[in-house]
Parts: sequence; structure tokens; C-alpha cells
Amino acid sequence: MDSLMTAAANALAAGDPLAALKRVSLRDDAPALALRGIAMAQLGDLARAKALLGSAARAFGNKEPVAHARCSLAEAEIALVSRDLGRPMERLGAAKATLEAFGDLANAAHAGYLEARGLLLIGRLDEAEQVLGSLDVGALPVTSRVGHALVAAGIAIRRIRAKPARDALDRARIAAAGIGIPALNVEVDRAVQALDAPAARLVTRTGERLLRLEEVESLLASHTLIIDACRNVVRADKTVACLTSRPVLFALMRVLGEAWPEDVSREALLARVFRARAADESHRARLRVEIGRLREAISSLAEIHATERGFVLEAHQADKIAILAPPIEDEHGEVLALLADGEAWSSSALALALDVSPRTVQRALDSLAEDGKAEWFGQGRARRWIATGVPGFPTSLLLPAGGIVG
Repeated sequence: MDSLMTAAANALAAGDPLAALKRVSLRDDAPALALRGIAMAQLGDLARAKALLGSAARAFGNKEPVAHARCSLAEAEIALVSRDLGRPMERLGAAKATLEAFGDLANAAHAGYLEARGLLLIGRLDEAEQVLGSLDVGALPVTSRVGHALVAAGIAIRRIRAKPARDALDRARIAAAGIGIPALNVEVDRAVQALDAPAARLVTRTGERLLRLEEVESLLASHTLIIDACRNVVRADKTVACLTSRPVLFALMRVLGEAWPEDVSREALLARVFRARAADESHRARLRVEIGRLREAISSLAEIHATERGFVLEAHQADKIAILAPPIEDEHGEVLALLADGEAWSSSALALALDVSPRTVQRALDSLAEDGKAEWFGQGRARRWIATGVPGFPTSLLLPAGGIVG
């Protein structure tokens, strides 16, 4: 590598892309194209960065496998930022294997960190944790150590483990301060603010209040029957009844929980759950059927007794019954929860992260756009969606968690 290339590479490592571009902006050889691509990525022009790195990868070809793998690595990092979770991420494993085979352990470790970060985005927490645990942190580039700690914090937050999350963020803050790149400090500060923000609302018959993640963790560890409207499950201690795919049953459970220890009249249940203003016998028959199904679904946690005017909920072992709800509830809360990270998402990436069909996501996005909560830019496959901002919303508890964890 000649002196100009070395100086440009050092400038990029120090977070000064403009200085790097001054040295290589007029060159079109493969190494210069790669450095220009990384510089453009640091400046935020991701489309131009992707094009430059693609050109560099083709120029390197199979004759220079390490350089080609490094370009794939940079493309994967851009794909993560631009929430393009398809083909570039699929090539990451091959790039990592090539880098390991040729002894480039720093970039191989960075590839592992990116893989864990991608798995976290789509809620595959067990896999993300496994990949993260297998990495040699000492081999990571110093800037990647900040990201490594942020991914660890993200996993802990999704698992509702406040202390490990704060410990990881402390490591990220110390690492970022030692590097001195403002963008890294901003990213860490944003993660700390997200952890300090309200994670949920506790709703009981006597009122409601906002909870931070530490308080949610304490609640889950208490002897309380929790009707979790963030995950659409009912839980007490280690026992969980999942009602994610049964919205009517969960709605009934929530109404009963909000009234506990009092009963709820049949008329109130029909009005709130079935939107029946003038209930007839068919509505009452459906209510009996759904109550029977709910009794069966939560039999390990609670019972539902008929009263003279309606139904009442009784927990088996729990001392209390409470509702855990998002800080602000929205019909498409899961989509907003992902958009709230401040990045621009493609609809296909949202579908992958939420494990639903692209059509379902597109309907949600169209509805959010009509309500002024999301907007798009770009055309065709380049279209991206961002949140327009909903104060106090959303919560990490709405994000995909790869299963129900307590």
C-alpha cells in the first residue's frame, strides 16, 4: 500500500472521512475504490458507498480473496445501517470464513460482531448471544468494541435484564470515550437514553404508572399474575400462557384483569371485546364459548368464575393481578418499535424482523403513514420507511424477542 493509501486508511480509522477522500478521491484502482466507499459510508451517503464497494469487490475478484472479503464485510455493515437484511448479510458468513483462513483475525472478529448485530435486529437472541460469546473481544478493532458492548446491552434489554444492560452500556461508554469519535459517543448516549426511558405501564384497577426496565424486571420476579400486553401473554413466576395468536382471548383476559378483584358484567365484556352495543343471544353464546376457551388456555395460572352479573378472575398462586402495557399503545406498535431506532427500514426487513408476511407489514406501514406516524422516501426496492416521532413510544418490550423470556 502506498503512502497516500496508508494516510487515507489512517484517516478513516480516526473517523475523518474528508481527510481520507482528499487523498484518494481521484483514484479508481480497487484499494482506492474500497477506501472511498468506506469514506462515503462514514459521511452518510450509503447508496454511493454501496456502489463504490461493489466496484472494488469486482475489481479485486477471486485473485485477492482477503480484499474481496473485506469489501463484503463493509457492504454488510452498510446493509445493517440501511436495514437491508437480505443478500449482503447472507454473504457475511463466507467473508468471515475467508478472513479467518487468511489470518485477518481483526476483521474476522468484526464480521462476527456484525453477524450478532444482525441477529439481534431480527430478534434471534439465543443465536446473537452465542455468536457474541464466541468472539475474541481483544481481536476486535477498537471501534467495534463499542458496538460489541451495545449488542450485549441490546440482548440484555430484550431479555429484561437491567443490570447486565447497564454494565454493557458502561463498557460501551468507556470504550467510546477512549476513541474520541463523536458519532460513537452519540450512539452510546442514545442507547443509554433508550434504557432510561419508560419501558411499560403498570395498569391496575386503582390506576396506572410508568415503569423503567428495572421495575419491569422486579415485577416479573414478584408473585404477581401479569397480563402482558407487550407480548400478549399471561405469566406468573416461570409459567407462561401465550395468547399471541388469540387476540379475543387476550382482550377478555385484559378486561378481567383490569377489574380484579371485582367481577365484570357480561354487558361490559360484550361491549369492550366484541363491540356489541346491543347484545343478543348470539353474542352471549359467543361470550360463553370464548370464556370456556380462555379458561382452558390459562388453567395453569388462574380460574374464571361465573358470578350473578358476569365473570371474575382468580389467580392460583399469585398475590396480585396487574396489566403490563406499552407506554403508549398503538395498533401497529411492533412496527413503530423497530422504526423508532432512527434508521430507515425497508418493508422486507421489517417483515423479516417481525416474522410476518411483507403484505402484513405493508398494510401496517400504509396505516401508519395515513396517521402521520411514518413516512417513506425512495422508489421501488430502494424505498425506506422512518418514524415521524411518537413521544414516549415505543418500548423495547415490543421488539421481537425470539420467544417468551422472563
